[in-house]
Amino acid sequence: MTAPSSTPDRPRVRLKPKANARVLRHGFPWVYANDIVTDRRTRKIAPGSLAVLEDDKRSPLGLVAVNPNSKIMCRMLDRDPASDLTPEWFETRLGRALELRERLFDAPYYRLIHAEADGFPGVIIDRFGDASVIQPNAAWAEAHLDTLTDALVKVTGVSCVLKNASGRTRTLEGLDDRNATLRGQAPAAPLPVPMNGATYMADLTGGQKTGLFYDQRPNHAFAARLVHPEAQVLDVFSHVGGFALAMLAGGAASALSVDGSAAALELAQKGAEASGVGDRFATRQGDAFEVLTALGQEGATFDVVICDPPAFAPSKQALDAGLRAYERVARLAAPLVKPGGYLGLCSCSHAADLGRFREASSRGIGRAGRQAQLIHTGFAGPDHPQLPQLAESGYLKAVFFRL
Repeated sequence: MTAPSSTPDRPRVRLKPKANARVLRHGFPWVYANDIVTDRRTRKIAPGSLAVLEDDKRSPLGLVAVNPNSKIMCRMLDRDPASDLTPEWFETRLGRALELRERLFDAPYYRLIHAEADGFPGVIIDRFGDASVIQPNAAWAEAHLDTLTDALVKVTGVSCVLKNASGRTRTLEGLDDRNATLRGQAPAAPLPVPMNGATYMADLTGGQKTGLFYDQRPNHAFAARLVHPEAQVLDVFSHVGGFALAMLAGGAASALSVDGSAAALELAQKGAEASGVGDRFATRQGDAFEVLTALGQEGATFDVVICDPPAFAPSKQALDAGLRAYERVARLAAPLVKPGGYLGLCSCSHAADLGRFREASSRGIGRAGRQAQLIHTGFAGPDHPQLPQLAESGYLKAVFFRL
C-alpha cells in the first residue's frame, strides 16, 4: 500500500451505522445516498470528485467517486484508499480488459469496457476496428475523460474515439447530452462490422447508443442454428437487422425485419446487401405491436420469430407494466410461428429478472393458445461480463421456445 505521506488529500465520506459495510467489502460497488452521512461538507463535494469511503467506525473501505446529486452517491473505484487515477491506473485496467477480448475474439469488434465488471463504474466502451465509442455515464468518468481517452488510444491503438452522451443514466447523474469527437475524425459513413457470418452496418454518430448491440451476438448465433434452407424468419424490434441477418447467414430462405425506425431499417438493408443476402431480405416499418397484429390478421406464418424489444421495465417502478408488455409481445408473436417452429423472446430490462420474464413470456404463449417447449436460455456475450455482486450487470435474457 502507498505510504501515508504520498496519499492524496481526499475528502472522506462515512457510512451510517445502519449501512451494511460487509456487502461493500465483499465486492458490491455502489453506495446509495441514504446510507451516507450527508452533512454540509459532504453535500458540497463536487460531482465526480474522489473521496475515501469509511465505515461508521472510520475504517477506510476504498477510493470512491462521489456524486451528491445522484441516488448512487458513491461508486467504488479502488479497494486501496490510497490509489490515484493516474494514466497508469487507466492503462492497467484497459489492458486487462483488452487481454480478455483478444482471447475471445479474432477481430477487434466487441465491447471493450462493460462498466463495473471491468473496473470502470458507469463507463461503456465499444470498439469498431480502428474506432471506439465511449459512454461516460457517471460524473467521475466525465471529469477524467481526457485521461481515459489518452489511455484508450495508447492501449488499443485506435485512431478515432467518439463520445456518446445519450441515455437515461447520464440524466440521472446530472450530465449533459452532447456527443463529441474526442480523438481523430468521426467516420463519414456507417462502418461494416462482421459477426456470425453476416455484415452489420454501425452508425457511430447517428445510431442508437454506440451504433450496434454486441450483447446479442451469442443469441444471434443460436437463432441461426434453428433455420433450414426453406425457413422464413421474422425479426421484430430488429434495429439494424440483428437476428435477421444472422439467420440469413445461417441459411434461411427469407427474412423480414420490423422496426419503428426507418434509419435503422435502412442500415439493416445495407447490411443485407453487404452480406450478399439482399435479395432474401425485406423490411417493414411501423409500431411493432401494430405490425404483429396486422401480420396475424394477414395469416402470415414463419419458421422462426424473434422479438427483441427495448427495455420495457427500466426500473422497479416500471416492472409491472413492463411484464405486461412482454406478455403481450409473446401473445401476439406466438400465432405467427408455424407448428414445430421457434419463438425467441428477449429482455434487456434489469428490473425484470429471468424468472419473471420467462413467466410473462410463457403466459403470453399460453394465452395465444399455443403449447411450448423451452429449449434454450441465452444471455449477453462474454465481452459483457457480469459483476457477481451486482445483479444489474446481468440485464440481458433470451428465451427460445419450440411451439
